[in-house]
Amino acid sequence: MTVPANTKTRTAEAAARPGLGAQLLRRKPIGQMVSEAGSSEGGTPLVRSFGVLQLTMISVGATLGTGILVILGESVPLAGPAIWISFVIAGLAALLSAVSYAEMAGLVPVAGSSYSYAYATMGEGMAWICGWCLVLEYAVSVAAVAVGAGQYVNETLAAFGQFLPEAMSQPPGDGGVVNIPAMVIVVLAMVLLVRGARESAWINTAIVVIKVGILLFFCAVAFSAFNAGNFAPLLPMGAAGVSAAASSVFFSYIGFDAASTAGEEAKNPKRDLPRAIMLSMVIVTSIYVLVAVAAIGARPWGWFDGTEAALVQILHEVTGQPWIALVFSAGAVLAIASIVLTVLYGQTRILLSMSRDGMVPRIFGRVSRRTGTPVAGTLIVGTAVALTAGLVPLGALADATSIGTLFAFALVNVAVIYLRRNRPELKRSFRVPLYPLTPVLGTLMCAYLMANLGADTWVVFGGWMLVGVALYFGYGRRNSKVAALSEQDYRELSTRASNPEPVKAELS
Repeated sequence: MTVPANTKTRTAEAAARPGLGAQLLRRKPIGQMVSEAGSSEGGTPLVRSFGVLQLTMISVGATLGTGILVILGESVPLAGPAIWISFVIAGLAALLSAVSYAEMAGLVPVAGSSYSYAYATMGEGMAWICGWCLVLEYAVSVAAVAVGAGQYVNETLAAFGQFLPEAMSQPPGDGGVVNIPAMVIVVLAMVLLVRGARESAWINTAIVVIKVGILLFFCAVAFSAFNAGNFAPLLPMGAAGVSAAASSVFFSYIGFDAASTAGEEAKNPKRDLPRAIMLSMVIVTSIYVLVAVAAIGARPWGWFDGTEAALVQILHEVTGQPWIALVFSAGAVLAIASIVLTVLYGQTRILLSMSRDGMVPRIFGRVSRRTGTPVAGTLIVGTAVALTAGLVPLGALADATSIGTLFAFALVNVAVIYLRRNRPELKRSFRVPLYPLTPVLGTLMCAYLMANLGADTWVVFGGWMLVGVALYFGYGRRNSKVAALSEQDYRELSTRASNPEPVKAELS
């Protein structure tokens, strides 16, 4: 009996693959990652067009506005007047992780974000888990933010005596059937990303400037009605309430790592990525705390319970001028659009990186020669996110996103520690201050916030991980390019990885 040649080849490849335990621990050399940066399925590279301004605006655009514009009405009842403390706690946790991201982004300037960092330090198994968490973080957070668009669209239409019925502006569970505004915003972002990353970045920069402007305008109006008595008692729900709100509003900070997904489209990633990440964290945290203080000062904390589009309501009640609420509502819709645009961008780049490693289907790694963007991957992700945004309630989405994000952030902190101990000779354009205290505290803070999330969120997260494990064994393990290397080739590749050019083609 003659065995077909292709069958013999597959049999030989399977025999050459490492065992499960060895494969899960196989790390992808940093030099290999850098040498592959810009490559894609079909050979068309991504276009390097981003400077520090665009990278910072990607990070700010993906972050600023989520907690303030969408979930403030849900988080204030948890913490009371101390909601600003919750934002500080969440911001501190994010900052501890942000400095680790800054070091890793300068060291491994590729599109995979924390997925790539985990692959370089903890091996394929942990990299897959991290990548699967990032799918949850990015794709689901886009949907979660877009869900809030219906509230602000109605606030805008109200100025003209019009409104969308709840069946079309709210998700199921909140009185709606399908959230049409949420789906429309995701589809528009998808179309813009397909056209080109550079054009998307400039449009995002313009929207971010508008977004910062409307939030500062809100603060100016709210402080005109400031009542210090609204802050007493400061902790009506106790420290537990503040912690619970901090875990929830941490969702508001997830966007800063979006800049790290642009590593292969930055002109000078080693210099500009760390700067963009740190600058965006300063901008976002300052504005969040300022807006939270202004909002509580203008209205007692009990007023926020069940209030939708809280900031617009405050403006309308304080000024009595419908046009002011109209301007803010329209700006809020743009703000949500910028979050959707930048986070959806990050998701497509992470999947491109995972596709390059053979962990997800090749279609996510195909880059269009005409636009220089992963068109097919963007269309697939955008369609899936649009359907999720239209059909799934906000609360479950936000909490599920938080836990996936916290897990990924913890892994980045661990990655910094690993490389400092095992690869101290690597040149770092940014170094985490107060090492090893900072990454250790970052890991512990992420674990603390994860522990404060509800049991239902943990159940959803566990289910998500089980699906991820099934997909890994069904596809990723069999198609991994690093695992396909023989033990000898893998060792040679790891040894020569500090000089990426000679090994560029070995995983292609």
